[in-house]
Amino acid sequence: MQPRIPRQPAQDQGGIHADDDAGLGAELAAVVAGARRRVVRDGDRQVDTAHLLHSLIENDPEVRGVIGDAQLARLLGYLVQRSIGYGLRWQSGVEDSGALPALTSPEGKGDGGWSPVAAAAVEYARSRARRRGAARAHGVDLLAGLVGDPQSRAVEVLERAGVAAREVAVRIDGDDGLRDPGLENRTSSR
Repeated sequence: MQPRIPRQPAQDQGGIHADDDAGLGAELAAVVAGARRRVVRDGDRQVDTAHLLHSLIENDPEVRGVIGDAQLARLLGYLVQRSIGYGLRWQSGVEDSGALPALTSPEGKGDGGWSPVAAAAVEYARSRARRRGAARAHGVDLLAGLVGDPQSRAVEVLERAGVAAREVAVRIDGDDGLRDPGLENRTSSR
C-alpha cells in the first residue's frame, strides 16, 4: 500500500533550509510545515509566498491581528479558493519577481523546494528578528518579508482580497519601528 502523502525530500533546492533552527521558532516551523503540506497536496512546484501567507494566517493570531478582522474573512476565502483550484495558473509557473534567479527542479514537480521570493522572505524574517535582538523570528517578521516584494504572490493575494499590502507593512512598521531601508533593494520594481 502506498502512503497517501508523497514523501518530501530531505533537502531543499539551492541549500535553502527555511525551517531549520537557524532563526525560526516552533511557531514558524509549524507555518513552514503547513506551507509544505499545501504544496504537496496541491501539486505545486514549490513553496511560494502565497503558501506561506496562507499557513501564517492559519497559525498566528498576531498576524491575523495585523491583517484585521474586517478583512480576514475575505482573505481566507480567497486563499481557500486558490487552494481548491482557482489558482491553477500558478501551478504552471515558478514564483519569480525578477529580483533573484529562479530555482526550479529538473522535473518541474512539487518537490518541496522554495521560490526565490519565498526564500528571501524567510531570510528577511530572520534578519528582522536579529535587528530586534531576538533569537528567533516571529510570524510578524515573516509577514513583513512577504509584503516586502510588491510582485510576490502573497501581495497579489492580499490585493485581490482587498487588503492593501502597503498598509499592512505600515501597520507592522508602526508597531516596532524596524523598517528596513534595504528591503526595497531586494524587491523588484514594477
